[in-house]
Amino acid sequence: MDDRELLELEKEYCSFGDTVHYSDPPKIFRRSEGQYLYDSQGTPYFDLQMWYSASSFGYKNENLNNALKKQLDTLPQLACQYLHEEKVLLAAKIGKLAKDRFGEKGRVHFNVGGAQAVDDAIKLIRNHVGKNLVFAFMGGYHGRTLGASAITSSYRYRRRYGHFGDRGLFIPYPYCYRCYYGKNLDDCGMYCIKQFEKLFETEYYGVWDAKAKKSEFFAFFIEAVQGTGGYVIPPKNYFKELKKVCDKYNILIVDDEIQMAWFRTGKMFAIENFGISPDVMVFGKALTNGLNPLSGIWAREELITPEKFPPGSTHSTFSSNTLGTAVALANLEAMEKEDLETKVNEKGEYMLGLLREMAKKYPQIGDVDGLGLTLRIEICKEDGFTPDRELCDEIFEEGLQGNLNYKGKKYGLILDVGGYYKNVFTLAPIFDITKDEMEMSVDLFEQTLINALKKQGALVSG
Repeated sequence: MDDRELLELEKEYCSFGDTVHYSDPPKIFRRSEGQYLYDSQGTPYFDLQMWYSASSFGYKNENLNNALKKQLDTLPQLACQYLHEEKVLLAAKIGKLAKDRFGEKGRVHFNVGGAQAVDDAIKLIRNHVGKNLVFAFMGGYHGRTLGASAITSSYRYRRRYGHFGDRGLFIPYPYCYRCYYGKNLDDCGMYCIKQFEKLFETEYYGVWDAKAKKSEFFAFFIEAVQGTGGYVIPPKNYFKELKKVCDKYNILIVDDEIQMAWFRTGKMFAIENFGISPDVMVFGKALTNGLNPLSGIWAREELITPEKFPPGSTHSTFSSNTLGTAVALANLEAMEKEDLETKVNEKGEYMLGLLREMAKKYPQIGDVDGLGLTLRIEICKEDGFTPDRELCDEIFEEGLQGNLNYKGKKYGLILDVGGYYKNVFTLAPIFDITKDEMEMSVDLFEQTLINALKKQGALVSG
């Protein structure tokens, strides 16, 4: 069936409630391989987002595809009230990885999607402390189930679904390029941490009973690097200082690693870059390279013992599915064979350098930053600071036209837009990207920027 016929059917029978219609008309792709998606004309689109960082090891990865096929031929389905080898081995491997990094014995509980795992984390810690209020960050994104929406800062995701009595109390994230308090990192003295701790100074600030020495809030849901918020990278010592405050007032740290785990930031878990250990960690996405949905939580032993969190505490039909756990196990085994920490950091440093060189030519690029192969490009007005969502959208659409040229061949470019003002390109390229391909991808991006600026009638200095 051709694209026109598919779009007509989609218009009549598909819900518009997902995110497909951010582009009109929606783009249809027919196949994928490595870091490329191919449209109906066979045009390759260089993917710089790899499915929101879910496919770090590339589309049609032969090793992981074979693991999935093998499981299809042995134990493709099993009700999760029973055990299978892959689930046990995977949980043990993740548990050991966490212990090596955090120095804590813990257990793993699986689910299907990231938001569902966030809901499980909420249940787990509510069960532990008997309270239901948490801190979360402005700019934080944890998913769109009802539970996850309550701690995702965007009111847009809650507005049409009534009152959320257990909505998180949102604290400014250390987004130093656009500091909430108007401070400068060089001389602010971690002003944002001081403002957070000030909440506990008196009962009249609404979170602390000084007589009982108890907080109404029992956990802080964090992202070590904000994902949908625009790949915002905090100062190196921020989380160490935050944890001091949380420990002082018995606030648990729940680390959402759904976008950033599995070496995306150059470490197995993003929080390792910042020197703290969480009480609970949520993971998903790249664990299976996007082949089969699987997510989960790791929690410290005292929170998740069989006595504390007994059978039936939470459940999902496909939670520890055989296909997902088999692929995840193969994926982690492959990770252990490579020095991904070195590889990802070296490649990220090279690509960040290319982006920064490009940015020097365009005042419309206000900020470029990165950690590992987690990279951001913030698009602004000519003053280099005022967010320019319109230009960002135009660049995005230019990539989807499939009319870019590199060494005489036609390409498209897959980008993803995030950020507080929807003016940030969040880049999460394939881990196997070469230097030539990094140079090519930056060239393609620059073409989209130049084309978009020309459409706006702006002067192009590049």
